[in-house]
This record gives sequence, C-alpha cells and structure tokens, in this order.
Amino acid sequence: MRKTLLLALALATSPVFAADYVQQAGSTLAFAGKYQGDVFTGRFPTFTTRLSFDPKDLGGARLDVAIPLAGATTGNADYDGELLGGSFFDVAKFPQARFSATRFRALGGNRYAADGTLSLRGASKPVTLEFTWAPGARPVLAGKATVSRLAFGVGGGDWADTTLIPDAIAISTRVVLAPAK
Repeated sequence: MRKTLLLALALATSPVFAADYVQQAGSTLAFAGKYQGDVFTGRFPTFTTRLSFDPKDLGGARLDVAIPLAGATTGNADYDGELLGGSFFDVAKFPQARFSATRFRALGGNRYAADGTLSLRGASKPVTLEFTWAPGARPVLAGKATVSRLAFGVGGGDWADTTLIPDAIAISTRVVLAPAK
C-alpha cells in the first residue's frame, strides 16, 4: 500500500510536458493591408509550423513557423512582382521569414498569446500572436497579429509613404495540427 501511494505521489508531481504537434493540410497563413485606401489580401501557401503546447503548462510551450517568402501571393501579378522584389520582401536576398515564440500567456477561455520574435529581411523584432486553441484529435490554432512593415524594412524607398500603404499589416493564421511522431 505504501509503495503504491509513493508511486502515485511521484507520478502526480512529475513535470507535465507539452504535447508536440506538426502542421497538417488545410492550414492557412494570410496578410492584409491597404494600398491607396483599397484593401488587399495575400497569403503564404507554403509554411511550416511546429508547436509544443499544453494549456495547463504554458511554461513549456514553443512555437516555430518557417515562411518561404517566394511563394507569397496577392493574386494580382502587378502587386506580386513588387512584393517579391527588392523594395518589399527581397526574396533573392531574404528567402525566408521565421516566427519563434517561447513565452505564452493565457488570456481567458481558450484564448492565448504567444510572445515571440519575427525575423524578416534581416531584422528581428518582437511580435505577439493572439490565438484560440481548439483541442482534439486534430487541434486547431487560429490566430492574429499586427506587424509594422516599416520596422522590417518592407516597402522602403517611395513605398515607405504610409499614405500609400499604412505601416500596420494584419496577419491571420489557421493551423490544423496533428501529434508529432
């Protein structure tokens, strides 16, 4: 009886480890802004997400998102040509962006914040992703962030005029996940 009680106490006080997840088909990563007052949207069709997450142990949570920039598209050939060129993403010099978060906060209900670092065009700046978490066999992380494009040098030169394109760019994501193997 005593050994059983000690074993139960040891298991109850063992650290909880976050579950590891990988991105699945059906995930989306999009951006939106305005150009001369008209809304434009775009997406990154290929990106890779790895997540360690347990809502009961946010101290062990980690998020890493790799974003190949060459695939970015708005669906408008004129916009896309500029977007991939030197004034914006400059994909020849900076082929990938990365978001990494190691600090997570509960916001109430199934809402959370991931405080991390976005690395884009050679600059690394803090960005917070606020998201909801839908657990299950295929959990879903659905989140939003706002990024200052000028802080990363996106849209330099004549494009730095915020009357043409405001500084704030909205980012949204819906990541379908499965347990990592």
